[in-house]
Amino acid sequence: MKLRSSPFSPFGRKVVMVAHILGLFDRLGIATADPSDPNDPLRVDNPLGKLPVLVLEDGSSLYDSRVIVDYLDHLAGEGAVIPTGEAKFPVLRMQALADGILDASILQVYENRFRAEDRREAGWISYQAEKVKRALTFLENSVLPVISARPDVGAIALACALGYQDLRFQGAWRKDNPKLVAWLKDFAAAVPAYDLTRPPAA
Repeated sequence: MKLRSSPFSPFGRKVVMVAHILGLFDRLGIATADPSDPNDPLRVDNPLGKLPVLVLEDGSSLYDSRVIVDYLDHLAGEGAVIPTGEAKFPVLRMQALADGILDASILQVYENRFRAEDRREAGWISYQAEKVKRALTFLENSVLPVISARPDVGAIALACALGYQDLRFQGAWRKDNPKLVAWLKDFAAAVPAYDLTRPPAA
């Protein structure tokens, strides 16, 4: 199998972290992809041109990260990182919240990266930043995912979302969220895949 991703993609990081945790990483070939390059094979494997994409041995492809994680969970044996039965819904909800933090964060990054400074929409950036702030405040006041050597996908997604805040927003989230800071520290200590998938300094 081949995973088309980028070391800076938090969604790609989630997939790679799951692969490490499930002992499937050796079955993946990692191919760096550039979504902005019209000639990158990424656009053949995913017509949306988004990361990550998992190309299977038969040439077919799976996207987005949630679908890929579901497939890896299937390969490892149902329930490996996505619980079965009623227990899966709080975990999937946590993944959805963490992925939403990432979506709003990436939109802020793109607004600053791809628009000239005099054309940036400050209101749009603030709107996305407020989503992140609300979500982090909600999490700070909630029961956080249980941490273990094999965490569920909700915990993995949350760790990736917080890691992306460190990468792209200089860790500003840490000031007002001490419980989340402590949780991430414990997660990194319990799950070696967190440091193994840490992106290069940007």
